[in-house]
Amino acid sequence: MAGKALRLPIGTWIVAGLFTASGVLHLVNPEAFLWLMPPWLPAHIFLIYLSGVAELVSAIGLVMRQRWAPLFTVAVLLGVWPANWWYAFDVLSSNPEMALIAWLRLPLQLPLLWWAWKSPTRQ
Repeated sequence: MAGKALRLPIGTWIVAGLFTASGVLHLVNPEAFLWLMPPWLPAHIFLIYLSGVAELVSAIGLVMRQRWAPLFTVAVLLGVWPANWWYAFDVLSSNPEMALIAWLRLPLQLPLLWWAWKSPTRQ
């Protein structure tokens, strides 16, 4: 099984690596993500913890080639994308430098979606 996991496409490793790092950060320091939370969402800290757990589950599922993992990972990415859009618009008036980063980050989610969707699974 370990040999098969090692032969994953680079895109799968990128998504799994980013999700592992981000998931751990969400759990270790959830307050660091509060600035990304749209004000209309309830229970910000709970949602940050939930997204961190979801990212870690996704990463493990992708590396272990679980059948549910590509769809679950795409769902996680699509679930957080609206908050990324909200932040990109919200920061325009308050911090132009961060706005540039926020807007450049949005299209970078597209290859993550593609790589997650195309991740191989066990037959």
